[in-house]
Amino acid sequence: MAQHWIHTWTAMPMLVEPEPDKLPSKTFIRDSLVFANTTLRQTIKMTLGTEKYFRLRFSNAFGTGNLKIDRATVALSKDQVCGVPNVEPHTMRTITFDGSGTTTIVGGALAVSDPIDFNGSLPANTIFSVSLFFKEGQDVRTGITCHPGSRTTSFCVLGDFSLEPEWTDSSLEEVEHWYYISGVEILSSSETGTIAIIGDSITDGRESTTNQNDRWPDRLFSRLQSNAATASLSIISQAAGGNRILTDGIGPNVLSRLDRDILSLSGVRYVFLFEGVNDIGAAEADEETQADIGDRLIAGYKQIATRVHAHGIKIYAATITPFGRRRGEVVSDPEAEGVTAYSHPQRECTRVRVNEWIRESGSFDAIVDFDAVLMDSDYSSALASRFDGGDRLHPNCVALQALADSFVLDIFTQ
Repeated sequence: MAQHWIHTWTAMPMLVEPEPDKLPSKTFIRDSLVFANTTLRQTIKMTLGTEKYFRLRFSNAFGTGNLKIDRATVALSKDQVCGVPNVEPHTMRTITFDGSGTTTIVGGALAVSDPIDFNGSLPANTIFSVSLFFKEGQDVRTGITCHPGSRTTSFCVLGDFSLEPEWTDSSLEEVEHWYYISGVEILSSSETGTIAIIGDSITDGRESTTNQNDRWPDRLFSRLQSNAATASLSIISQAAGGNRILTDGIGPNVLSRLDRDILSLSGVRYVFLFEGVNDIGAAEADEETQADIGDRLIAGYKQIATRVHAHGIKIYAATITPFGRRRGEVVSDPEAEGVTAYSHPQRECTRVRVNEWIRESGSFDAIVDFDAVLMDSDYSSALASRFDGGDRLHPNCVALQALADSFVLDIFTQ
């Protein structure tokens, strides 16, 4: 049977901001060098499994200096649990690159590992840990590539512990980010394919549970697996909190990252676009600015659809979910009161206008109406109270399941 490589997991590469909460503790920083004499262990949960081979991608997309990995290993996570430092000893494998146990990734580039064999198949939802040892580390001034919103605990330890199944060293510390690892590919039958999601914090896992993999794409994957017609599809998320379509913010804008984060990936058969709320919410609320943002968002959606279709890939889109406040709710200080500052009648007009265009334009191969799923039936500019994560913007865990349940799976069998 013909086989091909497809992505079964990704983390959108981003530039680490030089802030304490984006970097490991000072224990793992020497002068400006991050991860010097450090082993970094990170757990990830693949979606679709493999009959035999998989390989890993490591990104130095935002580094201008070289990134040298001195040793890399992979093993099944202990007891198949995410966010733990220990692994199953008998599954330990050394990761090689063109047969070498070390590799240097030049600035702006990525490295793909040699195929890895666990001497048997790996089922869907397999959790494994990747350990990277760096002798010299990387200079933060030249850029560190990271995905801050991992919602998965990673671990650092001083020295080379990449081959050690249990970590008990006194230097062991937790860090709530992924660094450098950007993708997992599986060698699979030609019938398999990947759904790639472009999104912001709602997709990246805001309001989901750390180490539980219960974001809405995770929940949708469970539905795909329970349906024979869609069980051969993986799901990957290329989302980041605060991301925008038109403007750089937390991570580069979608129009600039589309080729690297979506179109260059192996096995992508469908793209799902769920972004735009941060473009609207971060722009001034006056009529002229919001009219311009609406125009530019629609033009941006058209550009994305055109570029995706040019690769023979189907693209679906979701409407933008509500971010208004409750009827009659008065907020004097949004930051102090823990609610979104996005809420404004002029911004709501833009959201409604853009959603109408998404539904009616015909630019996309299918639409999933997230707005209709989550809105308050009596006050359409607000999330239904049972779906509100507390800030009037981010859906809660109940809502994340509702989003996953709203898909008609037939769109993935066309």
